[in-house]
Amino acid sequence: MSLHIDGYTFALDPQVTRKHVRYRNRYGIEIAADLYTATSLDRDVRHPGIVIGPPHSGVKEQGPGVYAQELAKRGFVALAFDPSYNGESGGEPRRVTSPEIFAEDFSAGVDHLGTLPFVDRDRIGSIGLCGSGGFSLSAAQIDPRIKAVATSAMYDISGVKRNGWENKGADEERRAKLEAVAAQRWKDVDAGEPALEPTFPSEFNTEGLDPVTAEFHEYYVADRGHHPRSVGAFTITSEAAHVNFGALRHLEDIAPRPILLITGDQAHSRYFSEDVHAQASGPSELVVVPGARHIDLYDRTDVIPFDKLEEFFSAAL
Repeated sequence: MSLHIDGYTFALDPQVTRKHVRYRNRYGIEIAADLYTATSLDRDVRHPGIVIGPPHSGVKEQGPGVYAQELAKRGFVALAFDPSYNGESGGEPRRVTSPEIFAEDFSAGVDHLGTLPFVDRDRIGSIGLCGSGGFSLSAAQIDPRIKAVATSAMYDISGVKRNGWENKGADEERRAKLEAVAAQRWKDVDAGEPALEPTFPSEFNTEGLDPVTAEFHEYYVADRGHHPRSVGAFTITSEAAHVNFGALRHLEDIAPRPILLITGDQAHSRYFSEDVHAQASGPSELVVVPGARHIDLYDRTDVIPFDKLEEFFSAAL
């Protein structure tokens, strides 16, 4: 895929209408989002709604829009958003990552859908892609208005920051990380602005990269999913919030509402979905897509199990 003239990484289907909307979350931050509906939608009837969040560092013009468009064709009112501090959404300083606020952004999406006269407030669900998978589950734990939650290629960002990749981080590593973040805060104070992690490179070249990083570059740096507002970097001092948070500590609070976890049999992130499926105390279904890598579940409409998503939300909502 390449960036289309309208600024999206996919073409708008003639069966679908896309409307740019703005609303505020409970912190007063203005959220930029796209509302997708079928062009033939009967607006005199109330329909189920779905809030869709992007991968960590992604934007609404990428994977969330792909999902929203497909689900709109199937009769859902779908909202794809940019998280606070990122994309076209508000919030200063730019490129903050916050587990609490990113979860709140899902609830703010529910708020907005609930103001629409053609959406049924009692039939709203959510989908989180990659890092938003963890944030959507976190939101569902405390917001019972989210009646069903699905994740695709899920990452638990807070779990990685707190416990390390595949939960192999040692306590001394975590403490060293927090010391480094504390030192960075002084640097930010002296500089008058927060420093960012390294951004994605301008040219696509996977030479010398580990397989996971190379895969992300294939999507975010190459034409396939590149977007100028999706740069891959967050403020360095954001890290401490994730270490202290633990987004999935209360999964039991989602029950009896259902969870659908989609992953690929070749996805390096597969274990996140398997762990949540094992820990869930309520209805939970794990779908492992044959031949799918992590990034394939961002945009490959021939691989993403939209029939399963339609079935799940039609039953749950």
